[in-house]
Amino acid sequence: MGFIDSIKAKAKADKQTIVLPESMDKRTFAAAEQILKEDLANLVIIGTPEEIATNGAGFDLTGATIVDPFNDPNKQKYIDKFVELRSKKGVTPEIAKEQMEKDYMYYACLMVKCGDADGAVSGACHSTGNTIRPALQLLKTKPGISSVSGFFLMEVPNCDLGENGLFVFADCAVNTDLDSEKLAEIAALSAESFETFVGKQAKVAMLSYSSKGSAKHDDVTKVADAVAIAHEKYPNVLLDGELQLDAALVKEVGELKAPGSAVAGQANTLVFPSLEAGNIGYKLVQRLAKAEAYGPVLQGLSMPVNDLSRGCYAEDIVGTVALTAVQAQNAKASK
Repeated sequence: MGFIDSIKAKAKADKQTIVLPESMDKRTFAAAEQILKEDLANLVIIGTPEEIATNGAGFDLTGATIVDPFNDPNKQKYIDKFVELRSKKGVTPEIAKEQMEKDYMYYACLMVKCGDADGAVSGACHSTGNTIRPALQLLKTKPGISSVSGFFLMEVPNCDLGENGLFVFADCAVNTDLDSEKLAEIAALSAESFETFVGKQAKVAMLSYSSKGSAKHDDVTKVADAVAIAHEKYPNVLLDGELQLDAALVKEVGELKAPGSAVAGQANTLVFPSLEAGNIGYKLVQRLAKAEAYGPVLQGLSMPVNDLSRGCYAEDIVGTVALTAVQAQNAKASK
């Protein structure tokens, strides 16, 4: 069974309710039809009757719940919750109503916040910022977590590195400014994400162009300091660094460059020192190694919300909904 098939099986075993707010995009409806056919989740699609009729024409949406953001009987409840959460930022009932009708992602996040859904997926026709902003404003981060980060689950074919070709790469999508504290936090969150989705122990490598002090530079020090912080704050995470990529993945190189390391040569969770490196790294592996790249999956939010690439296919939405459902299962189990 491939990785995404195992995720779909988990999602199907304990169905969660996932909101799709992008009713202005036909890919949403193609994905919805497949999700409902495979029985992966209970689906809510936010859209007006006109949007549903125009973009959903020809798709079988039997079983989906359609929420009209202009005529929803629960709308006042969501307006009240929006005002409760954001009144100190100047949000009035009138502003809340206007924002919810203009940007359905706000509506989706309010449904999740009020317990009427377990997660949301957006981004097929909206930017990452437009997906994350409502989530941060309304759902917030987990207690003790300073920021949201994004990772990709990479499935590399014919690969015996990592966990038989499975890896988490982070942060490849969200944070442009990474200091040592944030890198350490991303490492801990990424370890948790790897174990949630793969079911094996995470072995986290903090990547650099240096291994164990082989080079001297502020960029290297940043990663080395992150390792020290992570060891102190997250002692249960199996983590080491700073490590060059080959030292992190290849046993013989790891033994040479980081002798005695419990991670070197066997890492399955890779934390990149910058967004630039992470984004380039995952795309290199995706294109050159023909790897499947699932994500960006968001971590650090109090409730599951996930982003899509604007170039995504309907099948990508299906996979992201399944991943979001598994996150929701895990969030409930950890309460």
